[in-house]
Amino acid sequence: MIQIRNLIKAFGSRVVLRGVDLTINEGDFVTLMGANGAGKTTLLHIVATLSKPTGGSVAISGYNTADSATELRRFIGLVSHKTLLYDDLTADQNLRFYARLYDVPHPSARIELLLNQVGLWGRQHDPVRTYSRGMQQRLAIARAMLHNPPLLLLDEPDTGLDQHAADRLNELLTAVGADQRTILMTTHNLERGLSLGNRVVILAKGKIAYEAQRQDVTVVEVRERYFQYVTAN
Repeated sequence: MIQIRNLIKAFGSRVVLRGVDLTINEGDFVTLMGANGAGKTTLLHIVATLSKPTGGSVAISGYNTADSATELRRFIGLVSHKTLLYDDLTADQNLRFYARLYDVPHPSARIELLLNQVGLWGRQHDPVRTYSRGMQQRLAIARAMLHNPPLLLLDEPDTGLDQHAADRLNELLTAVGADQRTILMTTHNLERGLSLGNRVVILAKGKIAYEAQRQDVTVVEVRERYFQYVTAN
């Protein structure tokens, strides 16, 4: 699904990604971890076609993101630090706006289904500004899933959520059918990341420092590796 080869990203003289190589197979749920400044969000933004690499390449289903960004965005759902929602619009209005952008067929039925799945049906006519942070994040997940993308990118989706809302993340992703998709998720919550993903990758100093299949490692082993690289970073 995703092939990243010798990926380099620099902002002026500051090099953030230093030759990243990573292959993500269809149906994988990859948890990407690393210290602040390790390059996780930059990597996701490049995969999401929101940023161009300085060097190297990213291909999604064989299509290079540099050449096919507009077409590929229809196959990507993104949940980032920002919800990408309009505060003065209602949940229903937000989703209808994005449904038009993505040419979603039968938008009313799709919107009702997703709002029920994320537990917001009944609040669909309330302005987003009246929602709690957890509710806004749930709506952002509905937005990302609206066009039924095969690839889901989650950039620290639990940021700003209280414990109860964060604990609902697993069941929420299951409810919207995330188990049928390829997912790349960044997180600082090691336990949650390991409980959700089937692969774990640690990014340090702009490179892949460690990766393993979840079934082959324990939480203790990954924690030791994580803090080793975070400290070194």
